[in-house]
Amino acid sequence: MKKAENIIVGISIGDLNGIGSEVILKTFEDSRMLELCTPVIFANVKIVSFIKKNLNSEIALHGIDKIEQLVKGKINVLNVWREGVDINFGQNDETIGQYAIKSFIAATNALKEGTIDVLVTAPINKYNIQSEEFKFPGHTDYLDKELEGNALMLMVQDNLRVGLLTDHIPVNEVASHITENLIIQKIETINKCLKQDFGITKPKIVLLGLNPHSGDNGVIGKEDEEIIKPTIKKLFEKGTLVFGPYSADGFFGSNQYDKFDAVIACYHDQGLIPFKTLSFGKGVNYTAGLNKIRTSPDHGTAYEIAGKGLAEHTSFVEAVYLAIDIYHSRNEYSELVKNPLKTKEKQL
Repeated sequence: MKKAENIIVGISIGDLNGIGSEVILKTFEDSRMLELCTPVIFANVKIVSFIKKNLNSEIALHGIDKIEQLVKGKINVLNVWREGVDINFGQNDETIGQYAIKSFIAATNALKEGTIDVLVTAPINKYNIQSEEFKFPGHTDYLDKELEGNALMLMVQDNLRVGLLTDHIPVNEVASHITENLIIQKIETINKCLKQDFGITKPKIVLLGLNPHSGDNGVIGKEDEEIIKPTIKKLFEKGTLVFGPYSADGFFGSNQYDKFDAVIACYHDQGLIPFKTLSFGKGVNYTAGLNKIRTSPDHGTAYEIAGKGLAEHTSFVEAVYLAIDIYHSRNEYSELVKNPLKTKEKQL
């Protein structure tokens, strides 16, 4: 197992006109972070130096042209491109979007090759990243294609974990996407994730209902009665501790989420509105279910404050911490699975 200080954290730069580069630099202004990991920012050292100067930051950057040149204990910036880039903080710019994707793809390739241990992605603009070469709604969908496993968006803040059955699809298409196979796949993914990534031996998972009041026994929509309930019953009978469907309207307000290790919402806003209300600025977006580890902060590009030195970096710090924690947890889980006797001893 690698020592903590040797964990290599790859970082994609995100939208250069947003706050991503600012929260990255603020995170590593704290020298204690370099005792936990070695960061590699995928961008261009001249660009990052320009942003550093704009923020009046005095941290030292170490420019490299190949990942093999990284120096542990320093803030490495890998030159993904050489040319200059015009930065206009707060502007939605398609050219800037393409540099965000160059950074992300280079970092993803390094993750696949194992030259970085984990990946933390700064925020992108989902509109300006689109091109003939990149037609994905965001990070998660691309990673799902490039890496092994089935990706599941999992929002994490301490013991609150909210996953999604469906994520970036229009609300009027949600019901048609919810099937028995999808529910089984997502539940099994999150069940495995809770065991190997969070060290929870017997995870308890809850699924929220699709319709108001979980359909009121079929009065308000049929999906909860005809699809969700039977699938939960089938999984529970096979030994997975999954419960529901719970009515979504009062679930978070009544603190029922405290009873479970993870909550699965049927669609994006059903899960993310309460999560961000409870945890905004402290939460982490984790791409569960894949063979590699990727996290990101719970906020977007925040153009309105970009370049002003006002961005709060707590969520990015938490994203780095969580990636490192999961890296260790997976290593430990792998060792325990190799030696069932150790697993039994741990449970006693």
